[in-house]
Amino acid sequence: MVAVFPQKHLTDIAEWHRMGEAGIFPPETRMELIEGEILHMAPIGFNHAGHLRRISTVFTFLVGDNAVVSIQSPVQLGDLSEPEPDFALLRPEPNFYSSRHPTAIDTLLLIEISDSTLRFDRQQKLRLYASHNIPEYWIVNLIDNCLEVYRQPQDGDYLKKSVLTTADNIALVALPELQVSVASIL
Repeated sequence: MVAVFPQKHLTDIAEWHRMGEAGIFPPETRMELIEGEILHMAPIGFNHAGHLRRISTVFTFLVGDNAVVSIQSPVQLGDLSEPEPDFALLRPEPNFYSSRHPTAIDTLLLIEISDSTLRFDRQQKLRLYASHNIPEYWIVNLIDNCLEVYRQPQDGDYLKKSVLTTADNIALVALPELQVSVASIL
């Protein structure tokens, strides 16, 4: 007798969109497509939401017309992933991506705000973002009260990794003229 093992059914973005249009998922359910798998997203707590509002306010002021600020909205990465990062800075687009989701080439910076999701954000999300050449990925680490910065994607990882505290400032790779005070987002 031949042993048979269950196989995962991976969903691509087209099928994911058809399921959404068909109303398969309850509207209040928070999910994202990561490497073909449909994953439930963690609930957003007060601290997480407050940090997201803070980051949004700081970056909206800093970037002006130099980038599009995107909050918890899909970014299409290949055919099998459509994560909804907490925050994204995108290349300017006249219609603000109203006719398509932004892709990796449109993305300047992705930020995840992490407490209960820290391990997932450091491992699976980091690999996903690096493998799609997202130039800069930040984790606002609410557990250790620091900013983890990942730059120079190569082969599914980032070559440059640093940890910043409230005493530090950082310039973005894509917009080096902008200085962000880490204290302003932690």
